[in-house]
Amino acid sequence: MSNKMPTLLSRSLMLTLPLASGWAMAADLSVKFDLPQLNVAEYHKPYVAIWIERADQSVASSLALLYDVKKKDNAGEKWVKDLRTWWRKAGREATLPIDGVSGATRAAGSHTMNFNAARNGLDKLPAGEYKLVVEAAREAGGRELVKVPFNWAGKGKLAANAAGKEELGAVSLQIQ
Repeated sequence: MSNKMPTLLSRSLMLTLPLASGWAMAADLSVKFDLPQLNVAEYHKPYVAIWIERADQSVASSLALLYDVKKKDNAGEKWVKDLRTWWRKAGREATLPIDGVSGATRAAGSHTMNFNAARNGLDKLPAGEYKLVVEAAREAGGRELVKVPFNWAGKGKLAANAAGKEELGAVSLQIQ
């Protein structure tokens, strides 16, 4: 048994060493977005996708997919395709619901979602140019995409924002 202890200890140390790197120390991400109350005859809560996009426009991390997850017989999944940009980039390959990503739609108002860096793969993002992308689509309504560009240095604090015009209001991100 004592012969196995050094091996287990050295493996344990090897597994914890990467945690000391700068990338693993990446901070958490907070996304705030506004869903405006629209004065329309038939208002439905919008489906919303939130993701991080690399400079080449590929998806670095799908953060949230908000849709009618409780609809009978998974009928809410049928309309996720209306989030056209997210669907083309990441949704076609996904099996819904996505653990840790899928959630219920939100009513009109201001919403904040927090994302743990390690759980969402943000701690593995190399320094570079990225965009936070928020897409909203509403039944009997419109579709809108807001991109918030940011330069990630791999550590430190960051804040950026942008705004939509119809289906989305203000969108901001904070990395702490």
